[in-house]
Amino acid sequence: MPAIRPTAVAGSFYPGEPALLAAEVSTYLAAAAVANGARPPKAIIAPHAGYVYSGPIAASIYARLAPLRGHVRRVVLVGPAHRVFVRGAAVPAAHAFETPLGTIELDAEAIGALRALPFVEQSDRAHALEHSLEVHLPFLQSTLGEFRLVPVVVGDATPDEAAQLLDAVWGGDETLVVVSSDLSHYLPYEAARRRDRGTVDAILGLDARLVPEEACGAAPINGLLRTARRRGLGVELVDLRNSGDTAGDRDRVVGYASFAFSEAGGA
Repeated sequence: MPAIRPTAVAGSFYPGEPALLAAEVSTYLAAAAVANGARPPKAIIAPHAGYVYSGPIAASIYARLAPLRGHVRRVVLVGPAHRVFVRGAAVPAAHAFETPLGTIELDAEAIGALRALPFVEQSDRAHALEHSLEVHLPFLQSTLGEFRLVPVVVGDATPDEAAQLLDAVWGGDETLVVVSSDLSHYLPYEAARRRDRGTVDAILGLDARLVPEEACGAAPINGLLRTARRRGLGVELVDLRNSGDTAGDRDRVVGYASFAFSEAGGA
């Protein structure tokens, strides 16, 4: 039987019971306003905290994926390593990832292409407890339906390495790129707002010099920004809030933002 990576944070970061999870994700998506004329993105940045904190901000970008259902057949999901040190990036040996909403098959061919890069290792350990990828999966399942997954945990990869990684699996209209990142961590509310605004301005300017203090997913974001600049993608801020706006106090907050990257002349 193929190896399946089981859920690690179901029941803590999000509901572990399938019906409750589906209902919660549906509620977040229904509450997300999609601007008239908004184009479905080629790539997105979305947060990865517990749903009570970052779910509304994640839903603001995932709601834009509805027109891509049945068209996107592969999702490249890239997030930072929180639990295990990773030099460069790591892909799993598992053949599938499991969530309460079902099992997602991995794209073995794409993962093989990444393994050919000298800074990409194979490590189920790096993926076993990593929440930065897992929390996105129920949103992706709810909006896209069936797709194959390319999960990548990124450690201290350089911007050039992260960009090479994305280029290797960029694909065409059948592929969506998702970069997982929160913004500032544990600053007072107003200080967090100021720092996060600066980070947002850097992302909107495609300035690939973010550091982990600005975004925990700085490494994959920098790779996406370099790729977006080279490929002529436009970027739009969709939502910017923090845990003080959603479910936490304002003494020590975590920042969240969502962005859409679209190809010029795209649908």
